[in-house]
Order: sequence, then structure tokens, then C-alpha cells
Amino acid sequence: MTDTLDTAAVTNHQLKQNAWAWVEERRQQLSDWHNHIWELAEPAWREYESCAWYVQTLRDHGFEVEENSGGMPTAFAARWESPAGAGATILGYAEYDAIPGNCQAASVVREPRAGMSRFAPGHTDPHSALGISTLAGFLAAKETMTRENLPGTLVYMGEPAEKVQGSKVVHGLRGYYDNVDAIISYHPFYMLPLCNTARWDTHCGSYYSRIYTFTCDEPENWNNTYGDSPIPSSHSAARAPGADAALFTMFSLTKTTQDSMLPQAGGWSLSEAVLTAGQATADNQPAGLAQIQYSWRCPSVEEAESVLAVLDRNAELAAAAAHCTVNARWVARNRPGIANHTVARVAWQNIEAVGAPELGEEAREIGRRIQAECGVEPTENPFHPATGRLITPEEAEAELRRHIPATQQNWTSDDYVEMTWYAPTIRFYTARPTLAPASNGAAYPGWAMTALGGIRETIDPTIIATGKMIAGMVLDLVTSPELLAEAAAEFELEKARRGELPPLLPADFTAPVDFRWPQYNGSGDDRSWWIPVSDEPWNQAPRPV
Repeated sequence: MTDTLDTAAVTNHQLKQNAWAWVEERRQQLSDWHNHIWELAEPAWREYESCAWYVQTLRDHGFEVEENSGGMPTAFAARWESPAGAGATILGYAEYDAIPGNCQAASVVREPRAGMSRFAPGHTDPHSALGISTLAGFLAAKETMTRENLPGTLVYMGEPAEKVQGSKVVHGLRGYYDNVDAIISYHPFYMLPLCNTARWDTHCGSYYSRIYTFTCDEPENWNNTYGDSPIPSSHSAARAPGADAALFTMFSLTKTTQDSMLPQAGGWSLSEAVLTAGQATADNQPAGLAQIQYSWRCPSVEEAESVLAVLDRNAELAAAAAHCTVNARWVARNRPGIANHTVARVAWQNIEAVGAPELGEEAREIGRRIQAECGVEPTENPFHPATGRLITPEEAEAELRRHIPATQQNWTSDDYVEMTWYAPTIRFYTARPTLAPASNGAAYPGWAMTALGGIRETIDPTIIATGKMIAGMVLDLVTSPELLAEAAAEFELEKARRGELPPLLPADFTAPVDFRWPQYNGSGDDRSWWIPVSDEPWNQAPRPV
């Protein structure tokens, strides 16, 4: 038996060496691919050009691709089946949405991308590297499987709008994750101790997001005390509080009640975004439409439901006070994640085999230039020590548990957790270029980390290392039926232990792609951000004497 296992290990090592060679040979191409997606920087639900690029690239590499999967215009579902047979089915995915208000060039100084408003989107996480890393891994595994005549099926999903956690719950409801043997979920490192490691027990928690729409359809009924005179009545209607007032009332009321929603422990958060304005001009009419989106992250469904109850009550009160009606629409509502140690070990073995991304002297020099630009004394190695080290899943788990209550099962949030209820799921992280803390404790501005995610010398090592790791994970999974059987058994036991929890949205739920999400005007070189910013100094107009 030992000889058989040793032979299998040697064979698998050879397979991985072939896949890693494929990644190495395409360093420049992968760098170019990443640069293209990073420069597109399209926001949630509006990633048209990024999605089209992935669709065409996957077709060029032999995948069958369904566009508009789940009814989402910027989503896709790609599938490749080995000529040697269907075998095990392994799923991975790309994310490619960017965040409005974070436009930063791949530069060592603070400046927007060429021709763009600084309020346009940017890849802060960066999802650009997330997608190209996973694509590299799956393509490398596919080429190796083809060359070695290995059976297996690869499913690669295009997951838009991760920043509002929008697509994965829809894909799950539509059956895209059914009949999958394992799922690989990856994210560039964003929070210690989760750097160059895999999640063990404590996965992400629940994420809810809901849009409240206030409408003022009958302003003429607001305190009309002037009988049948049309002129005064018209001005009376203008004094109706209207939708803007309702939105502001809910905003203020929620800020007032936020501290009372849940105990200040456990790492929960609540944020808001104003989506539209009902009146574009200051005419003598009250605002007829206003929308605000709330998103909240909680360790458990029960806590998320408590926040929901307060928000719904606040919305009803705000609408009543401002002579409006209100309705609500879900954006996302997902379940907390569940662990699978079997596949986490597979992830760790491949992280350990490849090693942390290596930031060379060119990258360090760029880091030092950014340090100087930020007023920090440049150091020999400007990057955080954790980016060059590996930490075992068990060690990372122990460090994480030091900071959260013992009874808390989940922490922070990410929408991959919905996937964990459909198949055994790997969740792992690799280092992204991150500057070490300044000696005086000063925080680096956000642009610095965003820039490091776009500069080739600093971000390419993350893509190359991660692509190799993912290729190895795929090959381990498709060649190990016993391992997949063990993972499946653990998966069923863990679901039973946590309590079988059905999806939190109805089966016919549709993604809210029809809302006025931020987007570019035009395309290609003619793009501009949808919100112009006046450069006219506000205080230069003549003032009366």
C-alpha cells in the first residue's frame, strides 16, 4: 500500500510540475490579461467589457460558455469536459467588479487612471487579480488534463457584483452549483491572520443587502388648506416633505438606532449608499423618488434578522413622516459559511508546495517610492512581513479565535459562503502586496494599496503563485475519488451539525440589475464616469458689498 501511495504522489507531483510550467511560460500574457481587467475597472452589475473578455478567452481555450447565466447580463457559466471522460466536477470562478470612488492609476503617486475622474471605480481588493489568478489555475489544469488524458469536468463561473454580494445566491438558486464535487474559492489577502493560508473552522457570516424606495405620489394632499385656488395649492404641494425627506429621515433615524441594533461585539457592521435622486433640478416640486441601499454583515442569520427588523421599522416611520410610501427589494441575503477540513488540507498542501508570492527588488523599490510619497521613511523591505510567510490553517484559526467570542461560529462576510452549502468548498488566500506598518503608526492612504494591486512588478507575483496553487488543487481533486468521497461525507455531517438551512431568498428571486447602479457613459476610449465633477472654485463668484 505504501508503494502505491508513493507512486501516486510522485505522479501527481509530475502533473503539477507540468501545470506550473504552463503558468510560468505565460507570465507576460497573464500580466497583460490582468492589466486589461484592472484598467477596465467596471462597477457592480455593469462589468460589460470585463465579462465579454472572459467569455471570449474561455471560448478560445475550448470551454463552452453560457452568457447571461442566471438572467444576469454580466454573468457567465463556462464548462469543459475532458475527452477522457466526465470524471469529477470541480468549480471555480472569476470576480471582476470594481468600487466607485477609488480610481487610481498603476502609479507610485496619487493620480486617477488616464482620462478618468478620481471618483470613477478602481480595483481595490483587487478582483482583477482574483479573476486572472483563478483563470490561470483552471486553464493550466485543463491543459495538463488534456495532455495526460485525465478525466474530469471543469466549471468556471463569472460572478459579477461581488461588492454587493449579488450573483452567487442567484447562481445557487438556479442550480449552477448542483452536482459539483468541490468548489475552489480564492481571494487576495485582506485581513490578518488570513494571509497565505486556508480557512479552517471559522468561515464568513451572513450578508444582507436591501434597497428601500420612497415615493411621493400625492404631494397635493399635503396640508392643502387653500380651498380650490390652484396657485396656492400648487405651492402647498411643493412644501410636501417628499422622498428626499423620507430618505434623510431614515438615514438619520438609522444612525440614531444603530448602536441599539446588536451588542457591540462579534464584528458586525452596517453601511448605506444613496442610489438615485428623484428630482434632478430644484423646481417647485417635492422629490418624487429616492432610494437608499443598506448592507449589513453579521456572524449569524439571527443577528442579521434583528438588524432587518429595525431597518424595516425605520423605513415605515420615515415614509409616514414624509408623506411617502415605501417598498423594499433584496439585493443579497446569504447564509453563513460551513467548513470542510478535507478540502482545506488540499488547499494547504498546494500553498505549501508553491510558497508565498515572491516580491523581488523591483517590487521593493516601488514600495519604497510609495513609502516616500506617503511621508514614510523608506525601508529595505517595505512590505508587511506576513506577505512572505505561510501560516497553517490551524494556526490562523487559533489566532483568529483570540479576537472573537468563543460562542461565535462565523466572522466577517463574503458571498462565497453561499457556495459552501452546495458542495465542499476550499476558501484560501495568498498575499497581495501590502506595505508594512509605518514606524510612527500612521495609516497609509487607500490609494497606495490600490496602486500596488495594479503595478505589474508588485501584483504579478500574486497571480503567478496563486495560479500554480489552484492548478495543483484542481489536479489533486480530479485524481482523488477517495478524497472527494471523504469531503462529501464531511460536507453532509457539517450541514447536519449546523442545521439544514435552506436558501434565504425565494427560488424565483431575480438579481436587481435594473436599478440605477453606477456605470460609465460610453465604452472603450470614449468612456467617462457618469457623475461629472465641477472644477469651478465654489468661492470665486463676486460677492455683494
